[in-house]
Amino acid sequence: MKENLSKFDAVYEVVKKIPYGRVTTYGAIADYLDRCSPRMVGWALNGSFSREFIPAHRVINRNGELTGRHHFPTPTMMQELLENEQIEIKDFKVINFKELFWSPTENLGS
Repeated sequence: MKENLSKFDAVYEVVKKIPYGRVTTYGAIADYLDRCSPRMVGWALNGSFSREFIPAHRVINRNGELTGRHHFPTPTMMQELLENEQIEIKDFKVINFKELFWSPTENLGS
């Protein structure tokens, strides 16, 4: 990761690399960046809607829940975007979360 990127920009660069049909967590991004907290990742994503497309809908909490859904333009948009990628959701939780989890550390290296 480029050291000259702001913390928010560093988060955006990781999120843009999450593959279609996969999800990751706030904590996994924070661990990969090694210079922020999961909460800071959430703050960054809350501000991502006014930028180029950042697939913030692919970032969920460590239990597979769509905790960020309230920050999307509509209350159902996060779920709709995930379902458009063939990700099943039940009760605001990703079904097969463990199989769909994408690790930035394993896939992007250090």
